[in-house]
Formats: sequence, structure tokens, C-alpha cells
Amino acid sequence: MKVTILAIGKCKAKSPEAEIIAEYVRRCSWKVTVKEQDNSTQEQEAKFLQEHIPAGAKVIVLDERGENLKSLELAEKIKNWQLNGISEICFLIGGADGHLPSTRDKADLLLSFGRLTLPHMLMRVVLSEQIYRLEKIIEGHPYHRE
Repeated sequence: MKVTILAIGKCKAKSPEAEIIAEYVRRCSWKVTVKEQDNSTQEQEAKFLQEHIPAGAKVIVLDERGENLKSLELAEKIKNWQLNGISEICFLIGGADGHLPSTRDKADLLLSFGRLTLPHMLMRVVLSEQIYRLEKIIEGHPYHRE
């Protein structure tokens, strides 16, 4: 599985967040790529996100209005996509003002990580860990306990 994270805002190199993200990406056997763009207008952010979605990828837009799934539920959805020939997923993290409707319309899944507001860099850390967790759940590895 190939995973692309498209994010607004740049993570500072050697920051604690960047180191944690790099650690989870390193642990993953899935190929995980992070592409970033500086904050700008919502329209420019939407253009960047929409133009960088890999062809054929299932799109998961992180949005407070999205579904609040358990890790097992999300893993099951991704596993079903894999079984149906999907080999790439793309996560979109918007800027401070969120996503425009045109970006949300691209989603195969609108996903919420809860009702809390998290700093964008911390959200990337949480997402990176969840990608690793999803891979382990699908593999049947005991990393995830429930």
C-alpha cells in the first residue's frame, strides 16, 4: 500500500513532531510520503491539495464533520479497498480554516479524529501513528489491543 499525506503548513526539520513522524514512517512497510505547502489562502490550499492527489488513490479528508471511526473500523475499510484492487490512499490535512467544499467533495471518506481541536503538527503525529497502527491491524500483528 502506498500512502500520501498532503498537508498545509510545513513541519520544521528536526522538530519533535518531525522526529516522531519520521519514526512511524520508518516503522511502516507501507510506502508513506508527506507533501506539504505553506499556509496561504483557502483557495490556494485547496488547489495544492486537489492537484497533488495521486491518480487512482482513495481520498481520506480529515475534517471535523467526518465520521469518527475506531481504528479497527478504519482498518477494515482500508483492507476492503485493498481487496478491491486499491493500492494507494491519500490523506488530506487542511489549513487553519479547514477544507473548502470542493476539497471535501473529493473525499471517499470524510474522517474526524474527534471533536477536539489539535495543532496541525500534532495531528500529523497522530495520523502517522494511526497509519502504522492500521497496517499492523491489517497484518494481524498484536500492536493494536482492544
